[in-house]
Amino acid sequence: MRLPLMPPIAPMLAKAVSALPDGPMSFEPKWDGFRSIIFRDGDEVEIGSRNGKPLTRYFPELVESLKRNLPPRCVVDGEIILVGATGDRLDFDGLQQRIHPAASRVRLLAEQTPASFVAFDLLALDEEDLTARPFEERRAALARALGGSIAPVHLTAATSDRDIAAQWFRQFEGAGLDGIVAKALDSSYQPDKRTMFKIKHERTADCVLAGYRVHTSGPDRIGSLLLGLYDGAGVLANVGVVGAFPMQRRKELFEELQPLVTDFSEHPWAWAKQEEGARTPRRSEGSRWSGGKDLSFAPLRPERVVEVKYDHMEGERFRHTTQFVRWRPDREPGSCTYAQLEEPVRYDLAAVLGAGRNTTRPEDQR
Repeated sequence: MRLPLMPPIAPMLAKAVSALPDGPMSFEPKWDGFRSIIFRDGDEVEIGSRNGKPLTRYFPELVESLKRNLPPRCVVDGEIILVGATGDRLDFDGLQQRIHPAASRVRLLAEQTPASFVAFDLLALDEEDLTARPFEERRAALARALGGSIAPVHLTAATSDRDIAAQWFRQFEGAGLDGIVAKALDSSYQPDKRTMFKIKHERTADCVLAGYRVHTSGPDRIGSLLLGLYDGAGVLANVGVVGAFPMQRRKELFEELQPLVTDFSEHPWAWAKQEEGARTPRRSEGSRWSGGKDLSFAPLRPERVVEVKYDHMEGERFRHTTQFVRWRPDREPGSCTYAQLEEPVRYDLAAVLGAGRNTTRPEDQR
């Protein structure tokens, strides 16, 4: 492989902001998948990841699609996504399952749950390094380069119209997307720099405190708090964690929560319930996702309620780690149910994927 830019390349990143930024901007949907930079030189294709490790072996079906749809020699920034079985939402949990050490399993999953790729930046084409060019020019070149592409390779939607971007922000969450990304039209591509902007949904929920994990720095400090919500059958479901605390607060929380520590036999997530199919934390979550990390936890009597900030749900769980807001001594744990969560209006994922063919800037059609 001989390209103007060679792997690995760290992708350009985004910093979180609370509103759509001002100025000449291009706004795009924020895709919920694996950030990837694709390197293609003829029949050679490498799929780079955010951490620099290649993902090529995990997505053989995508390699073939990229050969059919990308220019013969190019470097393209984008996102690997997985469309859920129903076809109307992204499935990040399913995408995670694609990273498997066994080649036979990789081949099976490639057939059962094929991935897609959404392109949103062009870093090199033929012999030319485009990273110093303004994004407006790179986007126009990308639109031309992918003018004849077909699924599962897509060109992301983009607009410079703030009203349309605000509409996307409200609508696209219903298809499993988690916000909007903004890029200055005159910006160059800066690997590993937070020069883009991301605007994500932010909501609050009152959750039951069900346990804690200790911090890696010591057994007398809280690492994360385990959160639960009651489902329609009255079962306390594990919905995620909250874990960003100053070190001193971690020590204080550890002491504060000791009176609530209980025995597993009296806890809603008792180990015996694993056999009944309840989704609970496991005493030894030895999986490829934990990386050997100790995920055992101390069970707490489910008597305290904590309010947390979250962006969106992935199935029955919070997609990302939540943020602590406050304790809610005025709330009864039994009142913390899924019913309090805002349900995004359903939106057609196919319409989002197809929106890349329509643009609000004539430059993209050149």
